[in-house]
Parts: sequence; structure tokens; C-alpha cells
Amino acid sequence: MPMSAPPAETWAERKILAARFWRTALCFWRGRRAWWAWSLCAALLVLVLAQLGVQILLNFWNGAFFDALERRDAEAVVFQAKVFVPLVAMSVTLSALAVYTRMTTQRMWRAAVTRHVVGYWLSDNRFQRIGHVNSGSENPEYRISEDIRLATDAPVDLVMAMVASVLTALTFFGVLWSVGGSLDVKLFGTTWTIPAYLVIAVIIYSTLFTSVMVVVGRKLPRVIEQKNQAEARFRAAADLLRGQSGPDLEADPCERRAIWTGIIGALYRWRELAWQLTQTTLVQQSNVLLAPVVGWLLCVPKYLYGTMTLGELTQAAAAFVTVQAAFNWLVDNYNRLADWRSSAHRVATLLIAIDAAGPPGGEMDNGFNEAGGEKDTGGSEGNGAPANGAG
Repeated sequence: MPMSAPPAETWAERKILAARFWRTALCFWRGRRAWWAWSLCAALLVLVLAQLGVQILLNFWNGAFFDALERRDAEAVVFQAKVFVPLVAMSVTLSALAVYTRMTTQRMWRAAVTRHVVGYWLSDNRFQRIGHVNSGSENPEYRISEDIRLATDAPVDLVMAMVASVLTALTFFGVLWSVGGSLDVKLFGTTWTIPAYLVIAVIIYSTLFTSVMVVVGRKLPRVIEQKNQAEARFRAAADLLRGQSGPDLEADPCERRAIWTGIIGALYRWRELAWQLTQTTLVQQSNVLLAPVVGWLLCVPKYLYGTMTLGELTQAAAAFVTVQAAFNWLVDNYNRLADWRSSAHRVATLLIAIDAAGPPGGEMDNGFNEAGGEKDTGGSEGNGAPANGAG
């Protein structure tokens, strides 16, 4: 039998955990060197806008290239091939810069939070008493090294992806509107004009697939959290067994049972996760295959009637897929959101356990200076947080 799950967190408990996590995590964005953190954010935004600009240029290049093919204009085809090279170079360069800037932001945020938490953990010898206070103190080393990394990496990725998706959708709506125009449909002897029909179509299509995905994957965040919790319980049982056993000591039977129960529980949760991912993959893969074809089919009537060129057809179809992909931000990031929430809550429970392991206010003077080393015992910092930008 799988390991029984812990009681589900109430909404109030989740709010408390989220507030406790952000109270510490925001040290990177509020400290004396917060200007460095916000400068990185500004650089990321500029890079997102620049990438979007290149994406628009590539979309228009797509139309010009296929128009040249339709005209069988060899000179124009060669010219467009030459234009393509600098566009690719710009796109690749901007992507590389975005990756480096994003990972620099994540690294520095992780460094600030890790130093802050470690300093708090060591202050007043809280690390010696934390295991005797309350739950939430299991595997503090893992929570500090891995959960803090996950809890600070994901927000940067998610916010960047969301901003890019919103800007992309708004921009390419304009492309669909201008290139697609309106569509005349004859029905019951009457001609009906559908303005901006590609915009309407992509909204309907995206809403339909997103709704299906939300229904199919509604249990996925909970399953991922339960999987992470089962893995954490297994690690905690192994850590307890290792800590209480020695060369002349035999492991307690209860501790042995906890190890096997932890393994069974973790494997059971993995089986649940595999089933959930199988269902969501059916929807996602269907969308990957259908979206380009739907975009082309929506443009075919105007192309066959001669009111749309081949270049406009490919340009509109590509814009349709781009907008539809932007609409899928929430669906595409289901797993990441669930992983982030699980890690953030684990960091928060550790912080709450550290809070209870010593006198109030210990977090205000966590034993670290801006260089990342231990402070003199007689000194004191204003907020106790290490340098936000130290990496």
C-alpha cells in the first residue's frame, strides 16, 4: 500500500506559507543592492522586446520569400536568402544573451536567499535545536540547496515566459488582422462578412484547447506536489536512519519500515504522475499537430480565390501558430508552477521551523556580511541580509 498522504493544505495555510517564503525571498529585490536586481530585469525586458522585433521581421521575411517563390523571381529569392542570414544571426545572439542574463538573475537571487537562510539557520545555534521544535525541519540541507534553487529559478522563467507570451499575442494579433483581413461567407443566399476572421478563429481555437487542457490536467499540480512530498518523506526517512545508526547500532525496525514505506509511496506517486502526463500529452501533441494545419486551412479559401498571395498565406499561418502558442502559457507551465509551489512551501516550512527554534528577530541579524562571510560577533547589519547581488 502507498504511503498515506499528509492532510491537504488549506487555503489559509497556503497563504501563510506563501507570505513566509516571499518575506525572505524578496531580500534580493529590496536590499541595498536591489538596483542590480532591477537592472537585470530591465535588461531581460529589453531582450524580450528585441527578440519579439526579430520574430516580426522573420514573419514578414516569410511572406516576402514565398511571394518571390510564387512569382518565380530568382533574383528576389536570392535577395531574401541573403536577408535571412543577419536575421538568424540576430535571433541567435539575442537568445544567447537572454539565456545568460536570465541565468545570472537566477544565480544571484539564489545566492542572496541561500546566504540569508543559512545565516538565519546558524544564528543562535538554531540548527542544533531545529529538529526538536516542529515539523518542516526534515532535510534542511536539501531544502537550502535544492528547494531554494527551484523556488528562485522558476519565478524568473515563468515571468519572462508570461511577458513574452502577452507581448507576442498582442503583436501578432495585428499581423493576423492586417494580413488576414475579412472573410466573405455565403450562407443561405446571403453573403456574410467576418471581420478579422483569423483573430476570431485563433481566440476560439486557443480557448477550446486551453479549456480541454485545463480539464484534463486539473489534477496535475496536486499530483506533482504529492510526488514531491513523497520523495521528501523518503529522503527524510533515509536521513533519519543514517543519523541514528552506527557501526555498533542496529537500525530500529520502525525506521526500516519507514524506508520501505517511503520507497513504495514515492513509486506510487510516480505512477500517478505518469498517468496524468499521459493524458495531458494526448492533448498537447494533438494541438502541436493540428494548430499549423488549422492555420493553413483558414487561409486557403482566400488564397484559392486569389485575394491572398502565397507569401501572405504562409505569413498568416505562421502568425496563427505563434499566437496560439502564446495563449498556451498556463498550460505549458503547469508542471513548473506545481514544482515551484512545492519547493516554495518547503522553504517556507523550514523558515517557520527556524523561527520557532530561537529568539524572535534572529532573521534580522543572520551572521553574514556583504562579502558572504561571517560577521564579527560585535557587529550588526541593518537588515541582516547579505549582499543581494553576491554570486
